[in-house]
Amino acid sequence: MEAECRVLSIQSHVVRGYVGNRAATFPLQVLGFEIDALNSVQFSNHTGYAHWKGQVLNSDELHELYEGLKLNDVNKYDYVLTVCDPVMGDKWNGEGSMYVPEDLLPVYKEKVVPVADIITPNQFEAELLSGRKIHSEEEALVVMDVLHAMGPDTVVITSSDLPSSRGSDYLIALGSQRTRNPDGSVVTERIRMEMHKVDAVFVGTGDLFAAMLLAWTHKHPNNLKVACEKTVSAMHHVLQRTIKCAKAQAAGGLKPRPAQLELRIVQSKKDIENPEIVVQATVL
Repeated sequence: MEAECRVLSIQSHVVRGYVGNRAATFPLQVLGFEIDALNSVQFSNHTGYAHWKGQVLNSDELHELYEGLKLNDVNKYDYVLTVCDPVMGDKWNGEGSMYVPEDLLPVYKEKVVPVADIITPNQFEAELLSGRKIHSEEEALVVMDVLHAMGPDTVVITSSDLPSSRGSDYLIALGSQRTRNPDGSVVTERIRMEMHKVDAVFVGTGDLFAAMLLAWTHKHPNNLKVACEKTVSAMHHVLQRTIKCAKAQAAGGLKPRPAQLELRIVQSKKDIENPEIVVQATVL
C-alpha cells in the first residue's frame, strides 16, 4: 500500500470558481494526496470579476489556525504548497508590472525562495528574483542556475517571451532540476516545452499548475521531463475544455465573461488523473 502523502495548502479561497485552494485541492485529491487547506483569503469570487467581497486573514489569524492543528498533533506534512509560486507580476503587451508592492521583492528573495524546493515563476518573476534579463534560451538557463543557487532544486519558468521555432502561436516554458547523488555529486536536468497559446484570459491556472507539478514531481522525483509533460498536458486538456464550454455559453461570437471562463476542473477529472501526453518536453 502506498504511503499517505499529506499536503498543507496555504492559499486564497473563493466561494465561486477555481483559484487558490479551490484550484489545488481537487487535483491533488484525485492524484491521491491528503490535503489540508488553510485559506489565507476568503472571497466571494476571484478579483477578475467586476465585484467581490470577503476577508483577508492577517498573520495572527493564520497562526491561530495552524496552532489548532499543532495542539492536536496533526501538523505533520510532506509538503507545503503556497502560491506565492512566486506570484509577483507578469508582462502585459511586453511591459512587466508587479501584482505586489515592490518592497516585498526582498522578502521573496531572502525569505521565501531560499526555503522552497520548487518554484514556478513566469519570465518576469524569474528576472525579478535573479536580477537578470532573459533574451535567449542561454540566458534563461543562467537565470535558472541563479535561482538554484538561492535554494530551490526545481525551477520551472512557466511562460516566456522567447520565440518558438513552431511560430508565434506557441509559448516556450523551461525547466531545470538538480538531483544530488549519494556520493554528493549533483546532476542537472534541463527541459524545454513548446505549448500552443490559448486566446483567452484565465484565472487560477498558476494555482492549478503548481498543484499538479507538485503531484507529478512527487510521483516522478528524478524525471522532470515526465513530470512536466504530465502537468502541461493536463493543463492543455483543462484549458481546451474550458474555452470550448465558455464559447458555447457565450454564443453568437461574443467574448466569454469571467464566470464562463472558470476552469472546468471537475469535468477534467480523467485528464488530471491520467493525462494523454499532447505536449512533449525536449531534454536540453
